[in-house]
Amino acid sequence: TAEAAPSLEVGGAEQSSGTPTERRDGPEQSARSPPLRHEDIDLSIPPSVYDPDRGVDLVWDLMKHEARVEAEREPLLVSFLHSTILNHPTLESALSFHLANKLSAPAMISTQLMALIRGALDSSPEYRRTIRADMLAVRDRDPACTCLPDVFLYFKGFHALQTHRAAHILWKTGRRVLAHYLQSQVSQCLQIDIHPNATLGSGIMLDHGTGIVVGETAVVGHNCSILHHVTLGGSGKKGVDRHPKIGDGVLLGAGASVLGNVKVGDGCQVGAGTLVISDLPPRAVAVGVPAKIIGKYAEVSAQPAVGMDQVGSKEADSSIMFYMEGI
Repeated sequence: TAEAAPSLEVGGAEQSSGTPTERRDGPEQSARSPPLRHEDIDLSIPPSVYDPDRGVDLVWDLMKHEARVEAEREPLLVSFLHSTILNHPTLESALSFHLANKLSAPAMISTQLMALIRGALDSSPEYRRTIRADMLAVRDRDPACTCLPDVFLYFKGFHALQTHRAAHILWKTGRRVLAHYLQSQVSQCLQIDIHPNATLGSGIMLDHGTGIVVGETAVVGHNCSILHHVTLGGSGKKGVDRHPKIGDGVLLGAGASVLGNVKVGDGCQVGAGTLVISDLPPRAVAVGVPAKIIGKYAEVSAQPAVGMDQVGSKEADSSIMFYMEGI
């Protein structure tokens, strides 16, 4: 397995070639109160939340604090929490270490994978910022998630998404064989299949994750929530733009299938088991096989992916204008 970074307790930084600052914290931090609550962190990850040039990384600070709390609460996990989180100087270091150990195989050992993923992270400031948005999206939307280490360590949807982001960078820089290798490992180990060419925005939650399939020319907007067994599938032959285009703030329920080069507008909600084969206008609520629009969110800024209120709940019903003929 890849070796964790040694524990560091003295200040220092390295900013050459645009890579993240290696922020190092003293031993006194474990005794401090929480640096802040996750609810107080701006989910858009502005420079006030993450700015490696100034040594600002609120998400990493909070995750380390919560990991220390968990280590004190559960002694059996002390070694695990230190090797995966607390011994690392940055979130990027910890993530590349953790993913490498999850996806290693005889064909590519963990140290090679760790270097590959870390290289992708160091090459893309946007990737580094998006990691933090994705992590906070899960923490904010999933009531089963109690702390940031939960997301980082145990949520395979998050693991698959971050590995896809590394594979996407490899794909776009011409290293397509390696990108396909990462896709294959994620599919085999995590049961989530995302083509390296697919484009996924920031602040995405892949909830549960099992069985999600995202095709080669698919595009997913920002702040979307995708539940297990969702398919963004193609219609047509190779070389054709043949996969769905999903807008911002969209909620795709468990088992939903969106097939072909169709557009799902911003703020749409697609119910569990729905088959979408034609465009949906912004803020539409659609259910059935094939999909039928039964309502529309009243607010222009509606983002059902953030609220995670399923159709039929009191909260969701109060914000949806239902069409009688659609029910």
